[in-house]
Amino acid sequence: MSSPSTADPPVLTSSAPSESRSEETFHDDKESTEVQDESSFNSWSTTAMEVESSLRMYENSRTLKVKDELRKRQEFMEMMSKSFAEKAAEQFKRYEEKMELKRRQEIHQLQEQMEKDHKEAMEKEEKLKEEHRHRATLLSLKLREVEQQRQQELERVRQEEGRDRTRRLCSLQQEALQLIQQIEVDYKQQESLRLDLSAYSHRGNQICGILSNIVRSSSERGYPTQDDVSMGESSVQEMKALVSNMQRDMAAAEERRKAEEAAAREKQKESEVQQQAKSQPQDVSKQTQDRGQTRKEGLQENAAKSTVQRYRQLQSICDQSLKSFSELSTCKDSKTKSLKAELQKAVTIPVSQISTISGSQLREIFDKINNVLLGKQITSGRQAVSVSQHPQALEFVYYKLAEKFVKQGEEEVASHFEAAFPIAAVASGIWELHPRVGDLLLAHLHKKCPYSVPFYPAYKEGTPFEDYQRLLGYKVDDSMVEQQDNFLKRMSGMIRLYAAIIQLRWPYGTKQASPHPHGLNHGWSWLAQLLNMEPLVDVTATLLYDFLEVCGNALSKQYQAQFWKLLLLLKDEYFPRIEMITSAGQMGSVTRLRQFLETALLRKEIPLPKGYLSSSFWRT
Repeated sequence: MSSPSTADPPVLTSSAPSESRSEETFHDDKESTEVQDESSFNSWSTTAMEVESSLRMYENSRTLKVKDELRKRQEFMEMMSKSFAEKAAEQFKRYEEKMELKRRQEIHQLQEQMEKDHKEAMEKEEKLKEEHRHRATLLSLKLREVEQQRQQELERVRQEEGRDRTRRLCSLQQEALQLIQQIEVDYKQQESLRLDLSAYSHRGNQICGILSNIVRSSSERGYPTQDDVSMGESSVQEMKALVSNMQRDMAAAEERRKAEEAAAREKQKESEVQQQAKSQPQDVSKQTQDRGQTRKEGLQENAAKSTVQRYRQLQSICDQSLKSFSELSTCKDSKTKSLKAELQKAVTIPVSQISTISGSQLREIFDKINNVLLGKQITSGRQAVSVSQHPQALEFVYYKLAEKFVKQGEEEVASHFEAAFPIAAVASGIWELHPRVGDLLLAHLHKKCPYSVPFYPAYKEGTPFEDYQRLLGYKVDDSMVEQQDNFLKRMSGMIRLYAAIIQLRWPYGTKQASPHPHGLNHGWSWLAQLLNMEPLVDVTATLLYDFLEVCGNALSKQYQAQFWKLLLLLKDEYFPRIEMITSAGQMGSVTRLRQFLETALLRKEIPLPKGYLSSSFWRT
């Protein structure tokens, strides 16, 4: 706030005293100045007081006004604050009500959810209790049923074992009767041999009487015991020993008789020679001409007689084997049929599992097959089986195992050449321990692939074309002969398997010192005989290539220079005959064989075949 302008008070000044002024003048001037100053001061003081009073009034009025405005503003602010406070309180109250409502809703929802969950839990618990009671009831029923089945199974097994022992005892009695008949038949020959065989006949009749008593007493008890069977087996063994001893004595007597007859014939011949001493000598030149008469002949059309005889012998063995288990094959009894099926699976499934994964796996497969053949009890499916459960079971297993080996060659080896070696290793080991399997394997192989003999079946007039094609190894379905490519593929698989078998031995065998049951000498013989026979279109070239690729390395190491001479003979003399009979569209196999021969003769080496099992394989 500004105050009105006022006149400035007079400024008091003094002049310097002068030495020329007098003291009186000084005092007069001083008094007049003081009067003037007092007058001026009084005048200024009155004005100042008025101004000050105005200022104070203004200030008071202004202060009152400001205080009034401030009071009003304060009242307004208090009113606004109160309004805001009330609004805030109201909003806060609404907010609390809203939150309280939300909280109550959440609590209500939570209570509803808890009640729902509780209800569901109770329902689930009740359901579980019901299921538990139901399952407990079922389990109790099942346990009773299982116990009943177990008792029934035990009774069935006991009865079945009893029936098996009965059948075994009856078969032993039948075998003993056959043996005593043989003794009686041979006993009639004692007159011609001048040999007394009455002791054998007497003891044989005693044994038959013992067996009859065992059978009769066991049938009265219900079923025979194992001791009865053991006694019967020992009786039959004694009977067999009797027959063997009797036959040995008869053979010795027969030898003596033949020696006496030979001596008599020798004496008679000497007397005849003496009587013909005067006979005319023959024409020496004619004898020389007959002995020297020769002619150059071509290759053979057929195999050697010894080879054909061995082929027919093996086929006869195979036929006899098939007939020997005809009872097992045609039996309608469900248990026997189940036994047959499980035994067949016990040897064929492991053969199907043979692979080159590891040597340990191959050994496990070999042990499985060998255990079956040794008569050990094995588990197949849910059934424990053994070849001892049926008198024809072992021969049946031999037959099916050999058939399966050849089938693997026909199918698996034909598609994957390297599969020949693991299959051959197992087959060779089984052959070594069970020679019967080896004979049947060869029989099946020769029947499906006569070129493995080697043997070319001759066509007989009147033979149906389909039958002759089957003899040659072709498959014939509904009078339709298989394609040549499929035929050659199957023949290749079987020849490769054969070539692998003759060079491999089972590394864990116990007869390593003994010779291979069907070793490389048979491969050499096969190759030599094949080169002495006229070649066949497609077949000869294909089989020669397959055989030499698989077995050539082993033959070269075994026969060395002789093998290379034979290979040179094949290339120079036999191979041109193959080319002569081969048309332009059939040169694939011929070309492969030519390249193989040329490479082998050039390098004087045949590499190991693909898939050959090295020593490191057997350590895996």
